[in-house]
Amino acid sequence: MYQQIRFADKSRSAFFATVKKRVEDYFIKNNISKHANAEMIFKTLLFLGGFIASYLLLLLGNFSTPVMLLLAVTIGVLGALIGFNVCHDAIHGSYSSNFYVNKTLSMVFNIIGANPYVWSISHNIVHHTYTNIAGHDEDIEVAPGLIRLSTEDKLTPIQRYQHLYAFLLYGLASVSWVFRKDFKKFFQEKIGNHKNRHPKMEYFNLFFYKGIYYLLFIGLPLWLMPISFGGWLVGFLLMHLAQGLVLGLVFQLAHVVEGTAFPLPNEEGNIEEAWAEHQLRTTANFARNSRLANFLCGGLNMQIEHHLFPKICHVHYRAISDIVQQTAQEFQLPYIENKTFGSALQSHYRMLRKLGAEEWQAKSRLAVA
Repeated sequence: MYQQIRFADKSRSAFFATVKKRVEDYFIKNNISKHANAEMIFKTLLFLGGFIASYLLLLLGNFSTPVMLLLAVTIGVLGALIGFNVCHDAIHGSYSSNFYVNKTLSMVFNIIGANPYVWSISHNIVHHTYTNIAGHDEDIEVAPGLIRLSTEDKLTPIQRYQHLYAFLLYGLASVSWVFRKDFKKFFQEKIGNHKNRHPKMEYFNLFFYKGIYYLLFIGLPLWLMPISFGGWLVGFLLMHLAQGLVLGLVFQLAHVVEGTAFPLPNEEGNIEEAWAEHQLRTTANFARNSRLANFLCGGLNMQIEHHLFPKICHVHYRAISDIVQQTAQEFQLPYIENKTFGSALQSHYRMLRKLGAEEWQAKSRLAVA
């Protein structure tokens, strides 16, 4: 049974009112649209063009095996970058002020194997509302029983070693997304605390676009490429390992690092702080000042700004991040960040050890005592 979660009255959040006003003033003062700019359009064309070109080269190029495997990995990485830089903003409605532009670009999500409708529920509605709340935020439920990302999850013996195998499972999660995850979430009664009531058209979309994906990445390669089934399988798995690893790392580095909280509601189902403050305590940035990280990660390295302002296109996050950080400090609220991708990765690794091996050792010592 899911408990109904309620946050403290939003009117109590002087922080959010202040930071929202300051961010609004930034866009007004500089006469800037909150939506896509020239950089965003360039990234869209670059990543989509690279993805299509790599796919056609792999399908029709008749290259040597090493080159084909490299192209498969390239397609996987570009698929993740399209998800970060194009589809994520489009599904949030932040890419454009035009509904149809957002809708069209969100459908590209199907071509990397994921259903945009299911994602809009599990991510936009559930994750953004109930961030890091065990039993509600399904984004921290990765391979249940194998990976433990919350102190509220049951500790199993194999999780003593999760810091050794978690990154491989992040890669395999992409394969699960294509064949299992979307179907499971679509047909379960609830996603988090959200009751599933799907429009009839979404039943068609789920199966139709999955079919298109299977045709593009299973049917056509086996038909047109001079490879065996085993050769295709190796390439398909490499593509998804690359895509899943990139996706998994970027998302986990935003919420499962040292300093982020995993709060629980009280017996009445209340979180004793306003929603915006909750976002600051459960979300972290990394490599905020890196031009490369900002270009590749689609703003997901600045999840604090994204969680507070999901309707603003990610190309503006760096500019408003100083405003958010300064305002958080004024209100004596945390602004959690790792300066580099490497330090964030190390922090996530330490969290995996803490939630797995270290807690198992502590449990074992208590049992002996």
